Amino acid sequence: MGTVPIAGIAAAVICGLLFLLAIVFLLYKVYRRKCSSQSKYERIGKDSKLSPPMLKIEGKGMTPPTLDIKPVQFTVPPTTPTREIQDFRMSTLASQERTADAGIMNNGVGSDSESNSPVPSRRSSVTEIPGAYVLGEINPQLYKIQDDEEENNYFPEDHTGRIWFAVEYEHEAERLVVSLIKAKNLPSRVLGSVNQCDPLVKIFLLPDERRHLQSKLRRKTTNPKFDESFVFQVTYKALLQRTLRLTVCDVDRSKKHKVIGHVLLALKDVDFDGNEKVVMWRDLEKDVTETVSEKGDIEFSLGYNGDLERLTAKVLGAKGLPKPEGHTSLDTYVKVSLLHINKVMKTKKTSVIKRSTDPVFNEFFYLKVSSEQLDTTSLSIAVMRHAPGVKGDKQIGRVVVGPFMYARGKELEHWNDMCSNQKELVTYWHSLT
Repeated sequence: MGTVPIAGIAAAVICGLLFLLAIVFLLYKVYRRKCSSQSKYERIGKDSKLSPPMLKIEGKGMTPPTLDIKPVQFTVPPTTPTREIQDFRMSTLASQERTADAGIMNNGVGSDSESNSPVPSRRSSVTEIPGAYVLGEINPQLYKIQDDEEENNYFPEDHTGRIWFAVEYEHEAERLVVSLIKAKNLPSRVLGSVNQCDPLVKIFLLPDERRHLQSKLRRKTTNPKFDESFVFQVTYKALLQRTLRLTVCDVDRSKKHKVIGHVLLALKDVDFDGNEKVVMWRDLEKDVTETVSEKGDIEFSLGYNGDLERLTAKVLGAKGLPKPEGHTSLDTYVKVSLLHINKVMKTKKTSVIKRSTDPVFNEFFYLKVSSEQLDTTSLSIAVMRHAPGVKGDKQIGRVVVGPFMYARGKELEHWNDMCSNQKELVTYWHSLT
């Protein structure tokens, strides 16, 4: 009975020692984990001293290197502009607004008084003519004319008005720019009044009278300012055969256009070689004689039927054909040629009209053209002088109509109108070149 308590005591002592050893082991593990989680810089205390690396220089002993480390200042930029930046921005915007307001006041916008240079309009005219459109507002400095005191303000009796305008041809773009500036001394509907006239200007490129461009209406003034620009797409070769006509009209209360007068300008007489704007003035004339091109003009119709893949050409007539030297009469016919990629595919001729410089043909021609070939097909209309007994007839002039690859100006416009209005005949006058 006495051995049992001794064995229990020994077992308890052994268990206690094992328990103490386990606690010591756990504390040691915790301490090692804590030491391993610290970086090498954290383990170095403030009091710990590291010996600097030693440099050995030949002929001298071991000397520690000296390091001169200077602090670098660093600031984070503000996320919002400072007060000084905001003040600078506000002052800049205010100065720009004052400059813009001063420019408007100097140009005289909103003033009723007449200035030396035309005031640009805020709006532009609208036109529906293909190949002709409004260019934009006029810069008065580019069209500056003489002061009123220096202008020729002498108006003779029965004077119907005077108009100022400018013309310019842009060779690279192949377009004619016509700029209306102003008009003076237009007649009033009420004698002795200066505000009973509502004028506008119609612009034509003869011999085409069917289409024109038109300025905006100016109300209650006999001295209107227009300040509008218009563009006509035309080749330089065809331009020399055209005549510019300006027709000034007065619009009454019933919206009827009463013609005040016309101005004609043969464009072949204008020097366009300098690529500069030519500013001029002309007196209006009540009756004008319209001129034709040197080689004459021809009228014909074109139509296309996509269902039948058929192109119809109707040669109507010609006018103003020149007579050959030494001859009192002229025998002519028209040759119609269909070209595909500049290769003649088919040629047809009208009958010969004898002894007439203004022949009338009224003949139809039907040509087979598929819709896929329209972009590579052109039509040549040539007026030929018939000379019996002479080998070969001479060409008086011709017109080539077709897509953009082969034609420009009114010839291109005629072709596009034909394609846009299928199954209809589209009629144009063209100048022979």
